[in-house]
Amino acid sequence: MTDLQTIDKEDQAARIKDLRKQIDYHNHRYYALDQPEISDAEYDKIFRELVDLENTHPELITADSPTQRVGFAPIEKFLPFGHEVPLLSLENAMNTEEALDFDRRVHKLLGVGGNIEYVAELKMDGLAVELVYEDGALIGAGTRGDGFTGEDVSQNVKTIRSVPWRLLGPPSQRALPVKLAVRGEVFIEKRDFDKLNDQRAERGEPVFANPRNAAAGSLRQLDPSITAGRPLRAFFYGIGTLISEKEFVTQLEMLDQLKRWGLPVNPESRLCHGIEQALSYYEKLAEEREYLPYEIDGVVIKVNNLACQRQLGEKSRSPRWAIALKFSPDEAQTHVLDIGVNVGRTGILTPVAFLNPVVVGGVTVKRATLHNIDEIQRKDIRKGDAVLVHRAGEVIPEVIEVIKSKRTENEEPFKMPPNCPSCGAPVVRLPDEAFHRCVNRNCPAQIKGSIVHFASRDAMNINGLGEQIVSRFIDEGIIGTVSDLYRLRMEDLQNLPGFGQKSARNLLDTINTSKQTTLSRFLYSLGISHVGAFIADLLARSFGDIDKVRSARVEQLLQVQGIGEKVANALAAYFSNPDNRRLVDELLDIGFVIDNPPPTRPVETGFWSGKTVVFTGALSSMTRQEAGEAVTAKGARVTDSVSKKTGVVVAGADPGSKLAKAQKLGVRIMQEDEFIGMLNGHSLATEA
Repeated sequence: MTDLQTIDKEDQAARIKDLRKQIDYHNHRYYALDQPEISDAEYDKIFRELVDLENTHPELITADSPTQRVGFAPIEKFLPFGHEVPLLSLENAMNTEEALDFDRRVHKLLGVGGNIEYVAELKMDGLAVELVYEDGALIGAGTRGDGFTGEDVSQNVKTIRSVPWRLLGPPSQRALPVKLAVRGEVFIEKRDFDKLNDQRAERGEPVFANPRNAAAGSLRQLDPSITAGRPLRAFFYGIGTLISEKEFVTQLEMLDQLKRWGLPVNPESRLCHGIEQALSYYEKLAEEREYLPYEIDGVVIKVNNLACQRQLGEKSRSPRWAIALKFSPDEAQTHVLDIGVNVGRTGILTPVAFLNPVVVGGVTVKRATLHNIDEIQRKDIRKGDAVLVHRAGEVIPEVIEVIKSKRTENEEPFKMPPNCPSCGAPVVRLPDEAFHRCVNRNCPAQIKGSIVHFASRDAMNINGLGEQIVSRFIDEGIIGTVSDLYRLRMEDLQNLPGFGQKSARNLLDTINTSKQTTLSRFLYSLGISHVGAFIADLLARSFGDIDKVRSARVEQLLQVQGIGEKVANALAAYFSNPDNRRLVDELLDIGFVIDNPPPTRPVETGFWSGKTVVFTGALSSMTRQEAGEAVTAKGARVTDSVSKKTGVVVAGADPGSKLAKAQKLGVRIMQEDEFIGMLNGHSLATEA
């Protein structure tokens, strides 16, 4: 080897060392501190350079290189992993009263009064693990098991990118612990879980039921390369064994030190002065947890002072100084008592499961949507089935899975009725639709639905005119169309049960006030098929006048960015119907004053220009209307249906059938984080 080659190799060895140091540093910033200093693309560039250099000089590869997280051979079985200090489970509190009982016990055992200082930590819905470090180096990892002995998953844990192989210990800080056994939770974020299931579905593999199952199944693979391909993360929250110069006084101080050692710690922990503050934080998280990037199933309340923790001690299976206050479950098992259909304002028949009442997410659920006949057949839902019901946030409950192991052979398959249950008219299914429809425009159920929609918040916003009142008005023969609302008189209402002079006057005043409205609200209130609030706003900004909208030809409608063929045809069909034209004329003659919208903003160019975009599911950072307006302003066209011409499908939480169709057609799918990045003008690369 020449001197020049020696110098070159020395330079490259130094560069490899520097790159490894950079990657470890940025992993710490990203996972432990949640304060990345570089973009994902820059991180990937550094990582690829290290890979290339190590491929060129394999003799320089070391076991602790960041590139070697997948370099472990498969094993035949898991060996036992003993916990030096038992890894106990937590006592659960199912409501706030049980948490208050916990606080009273703590006061009694400690013999103190006043508020006790607690730390409230998020209860991750993942898999508990313990990692052991000696002199700062990771030497082993195991699952909880029975609390005393778990399974040795050391090689699999080393593939998790958020887990440091060596603790950080800059010279300015105290020495690293001689030994540290740290406890944590391995989990998968919601968006990564969705991507993982999409990939498995494309390969024809069974999908995971939830992120926790996915995390547990991924960590317990005998082949570590499979684990390395799964998007696992970890948060750490406690210590089992510590041999160190450092002694902690409080739980929060210990969490801060774990973070300084490079171990990722959930940033949402809160110091609470008394149990009431802890309960307030619990209630806040109960409302906001659906917006977190990961699943949690409660809040862990811990006594902050570690000396008090030691004084309180442990019971046989759980510590006395901590309790897990659980959320009401979002899923529950029940039985399908019957399957019926609801008829909506557009004539669509929606199958509904009538359930044996069950509490889900704190609410008693008696019914759940079954969406359409295709969904029923795909899930094979039958009358009498034992099922798993899901409810998250304000989402309508739905049946997500049949528990087929509980079938008795007495279950009855569902068939869509040939006639409308409301009016008896024939039911049809058009070739390009997933729904069955009633063909009778005078169907009572459709009339009721159209009036309720007309009075809804995003339409005419007639407060107090809900479904029950509308049904009563129609059944009594007081109204038959939306225009009849504006002909109501005091004498029509005063004799109805539940209406006094004051309530009748309030309703009539609200109805009269609704005549002052905007063009977008007016268009939306008509209940035109495929015309939601966003499309109505597009039409209003593009045409500026109701007469121009209703006289527009299909070709003119298609010129509007965001209007596709289905919407254009639906609009043309609606306004070509004499009954619909008569209704609009009646409303205008009644005295509607429709405000003109501001002019349409100029369209930008760039990634979104010319693309057809479809939104499905709920977005957490903005409404779908706001998202649609944002991409329309950048030159995109927003439509309601997925086709081969669709450029992008943006998938939020609980996406519908549009996502499956997009996957089948090979349409590009964006999760919300990528969508926000592209909206702001930059692409999101694979996470560091």
